[in-house]
Amino acid sequence: MDKSKDVLEFMATQAYRPLTQEELIKHFSIEAPQEIKEFSMTLNEMELKGQIILTRKMRYGLPKQMNLVVGRIQRHAKGFAFLIPDDANQRDVYIKSDDLSGAMHNDRVVVRLHNQSDIKKKQEGEVIRVLVRTNKTLVGTFDSSRQFGFVIPDDSRIGQDFFVGKEDFNGAKSGDKVVIEVTRWPEKRRSPEGKVIEVIGKKGDPGVDVVSIVRKFQLPEDFPKDVLEAADKVPLSISPDELKNRRDLRTLPMVTIDGEDAKDLDDAVTLEILDSGLYRLGVHIADVGHYVPEGSTLDKEALKRATSVYLVDRVIPMLPKRLSNGICSLNAGEDRLAMTCFMDINKKGEIVDHEICESVIHVNERMTYKNVTKILEEEDKELIERYKDFVNTFKQMSELCLILKNKRLVRGSIDFDFPESKVILDEQGKPIEIAWRERTLADQIIEEFMICANETVAEHYYWTETPFLYRVHEEPDQEDLGDLNNFLGIFGLHIKGITEKVHPKAFQQIVEKVVGSPEERVITTVMLRSMKHARYAADALGHFGLASKYYSHFTSPIRRYPDLAIHRVIKEMLRKGEKLEGKRLEQLKAKMGEYAQQSSLQERVAEEAERESVDLKKVEYMKQFEGQAFKGVVSSVTSFGLFVELENSAEGLVHVSTMTDDFYQYVEKKLTLLGENTKKAYQLGQAVKVLITRVNTEDRQIDLELVEEE
Repeated sequence: MDKSKDVLEFMATQAYRPLTQEELIKHFSIEAPQEIKEFSMTLNEMELKGQIILTRKMRYGLPKQMNLVVGRIQRHAKGFAFLIPDDANQRDVYIKSDDLSGAMHNDRVVVRLHNQSDIKKKQEGEVIRVLVRTNKTLVGTFDSSRQFGFVIPDDSRIGQDFFVGKEDFNGAKSGDKVVIEVTRWPEKRRSPEGKVIEVIGKKGDPGVDVVSIVRKFQLPEDFPKDVLEAADKVPLSISPDELKNRRDLRTLPMVTIDGEDAKDLDDAVTLEILDSGLYRLGVHIADVGHYVPEGSTLDKEALKRATSVYLVDRVIPMLPKRLSNGICSLNAGEDRLAMTCFMDINKKGEIVDHEICESVIHVNERMTYKNVTKILEEEDKELIERYKDFVNTFKQMSELCLILKNKRLVRGSIDFDFPESKVILDEQGKPIEIAWRERTLADQIIEEFMICANETVAEHYYWTETPFLYRVHEEPDQEDLGDLNNFLGIFGLHIKGITEKVHPKAFQQIVEKVVGSPEERVITTVMLRSMKHARYAADALGHFGLASKYYSHFTSPIRRYPDLAIHRVIKEMLRKGEKLEGKRLEQLKAKMGEYAQQSSLQERVAEEAERESVDLKKVEYMKQFEGQAFKGVVSSVTSFGLFVELENSAEGLVHVSTMTDDFYQYVEKKLTLLGENTKKAYQLGQAVKVLITRVNTEDRQIDLELVEEE
């Protein structure tokens, strides 16, 4: 029996006072020995999850009733940390380094809140219990003496070196990059310990850097044998039986539009102009749920990974290649099973009708962003002739894209138009170029069409009261908004209405004001960092950045688990044609919460790993330019110097000790370094010229010095 829901409901009542296990057993009238055993196991599981707390007097209660919060530790390299609560409605909790009680970065813990009179200040607390140790293995650099060694973790947020006994060196030598298994966790007056389980290679050797990131973030390089065996059983063609109850759309002119190197093609699009003058937009998404049933071997592995990870030199996919690049990928010239969302849209961008169905499709052309842009903007004659059957459709897609984008911006959606930098590698994995990739009209077409489909699907299933997964982006905290306004004030800017309910339109107005200015990138980056991180949730909490009430991720089930999860719900609803009830309803509600938490967590891991892999290759690329001068923009100002982003997006530090023409004071309120005698000021967004004096690829650090402009 599963009593967890009953226990939580009982404990949430006002009359509840903490009870012992025996008292709870008596309350629920549990008598059979086997049921008592199962109930005891349920309480233990709930305690491990942090749903309930067992006090020193062996009584159970809810964390909230005991002034406790359960969540995950996010530690800073400087020693302090924040608790990210499981309950998204609770504020983050600031924790001093002395109050971590041995908890490490990413551990799940219980925190006792400190009494606080000023609710505007950050809530503070201390760790009283570690529920789950996350860092069972760590990557770092080995340093040894004759009798013992230490491993300095790559992740500075771990904050402690790990002692390694001589018997646990396992062949590691000083300077090796290694993986250790933690054998003893940190205590207040004792260092943590570990044993070497893998020697990756010599620090600085080719290939060691990216492998270290793979190990550091515990990314799964290979699929387990049973998962590959399950994938091998998936047929690579579609049988007639699989077409039953599906809309046959194989005669509908259809294209995919992706990057040139994309191999997992999730989405295809169609566009017709109806006799009424309405645009009929069709967004057709790979039906991955058909091949990955709920609870199957493939599904369990997909949930564990939750997302594909795109490192600088490799992809670690969520699904085996037989699916991701094969039968699920919408390859041109092949029949594929799909989930389709048709939307009839008027000239104002309003969706007047829509339909969601299972389908079978046939993509006619595999287009790239580059080629579609050349057709639309450069009128490339060769490409226009080659794709003449679709040229008019691309023009209509461009019209609809601009209509949808304008409607979105009018309602207040924030449009951060960041050009992306990409590190180009040679066959040996050596960086040969840092290239900027601008957002083309073709990119915008697909972006607007996918947003449109995601909103339509989310709103449709919200009103059916179906258990679902939403992509949510909550409003920024008042404190973060205050800090942002202080920063914007340096540039004479101000976000209006932060004392009340701030609207995303206020952010968009700032974005529009700084377009084309030297400080544009710095300001928009700081604005982005002031916002909350988007996440997945089982409730439709809205998407602040898009100014959208209902938003889901529906369009990329090959590489994102939430998309796959809602596809299966949609299929179930389409086939049953009625509301879900009883056990199945409760089961799905519980699953959506689990899916949301796991997907949000793994997404953060993937983002960090991707960013770190790109940054290390940028530093490696810049090594060849030691002694050369570059133009850049001050991207951050600290008491110890200036961070400068170069024109190719690589970033380095001008340490204050190298600024010898004056004695510089840090003016925190203005985020400025000010010369005492010359009154020369260096502040955010300022254009500067710098000399690259040293590039340390091992520490991923670029040292710069300011160069006086003639």
